[in-house]
Amino acid sequence: MALDLPPGELSPEMQAYFAKCEEKIGFVPNVLVAYAHDRAKLDAFAAMYNDLMLAPSGLSKLEREMIAVAVSSQNRCYYCLAAHGAAVRQLSGDPALGELMAMNYRAARLAPRHRAMLDFAVTLTVEPWSVGDEHRAALRKAGFSDRDIWDISAVSAFFNMSNRMASAVDMRPNSEYHGQARNHESGL
Repeated sequence: MALDLPPGELSPEMQAYFAKCEEKIGFVPNVLVAYAHDRAKLDAFAAMYNDLMLAPSGLSKLEREMIAVAVSSQNRCYYCLAAHGAAVRQLSGDPALGELMAMNYRAARLAPRHRAMLDFAVTLTVEPWSVGDEHRAALRKAGFSDRDIWDISAVSAFFNMSNRMASAVDMRPNSEYHGQARNHESGL
């Protein structure tokens, strides 16, 4: 990270969370390490992330990760493309989909539901002022409930914020992300 911010003292709950990361994925994501200089900001970031990405939703975990990657692609966020591209590869079992999502989701063969969801997330990213009733109607037509539309919007907004923070402080992804969930036989 480009800023010299010494880590603060972690709460017992956050120490347990970091230990759980080590246990489950083998490392603590650098985004958490970056936020660790300020207990309140780390707690808020982790709580929001966990709520948006892991809590019950009409959106699958894969769909939420697809939104993260489509938004991050528009913002050219290296950290989030590496981290969430790995999640798309893992959750989908399709390494090529993770790459397509990072480069240009429009090149992927997506279900109409996913195309509508990502079109909305990208419009909200690049032209938020243009979002109107017709955009929400397109999501409803694709089968999304109003609660789903809220969740698509919230995930999109969170990653726009996260992308900007990662870029502002030159946050770098953990090297482990680059090799996760790749089919080495196909060269991906």
